[in-house]
Amino acid sequence: MSSTGRGPMLAQPLRRPSAGRIAAFAGLFLLGAIVGLAGTLVQAAWFPGGLLLALAGAAGLFLGGAYALGGRSGAVAPVAGWMIAVVLLTAGRPEGDFLFGAGGGSYLFLFGGMALAVICATLGPGRQPHGGPARLGK
Repeated sequence: MSSTGRGPMLAQPLRRPSAGRIAAFAGLFLLGAIVGLAGTLVQAAWFPGGLLLALAGAAGLFLGGAYALGGRSGAVAPVAGWMIAVVLLTAGRPEGDFLFGAGGGSYLFLFGGMALAVICATLGPGRQPHGGPARLGK
């Protein structure tokens, strides 16, 4: 409790992210879009190995982003890029061309990637106050 009795005090107030952190988020967003595009092409080309390769690449990027930036927010940027790229690629074009077929592999890639996004964002390291390895508390 704080000294005013109104609730717990935050260890550090929130502040604006640095320019390097913003650049890292932008880079992870772009990498997510590239992995989504590559996964779209690979998952259909070499089924079922391509599907596993595409999902493993996405999971590696999502979890790697979380560990690289030291928090779960590091997984959100590549997930957002991946989702936008995959959703844009699922839409049909006026000419009738599309990258996703109606097969089960496409749905496994789409829903499996979303499930991996949730899992990796959950498993990513949470924010911890800086200090020693002592137990937090009183």
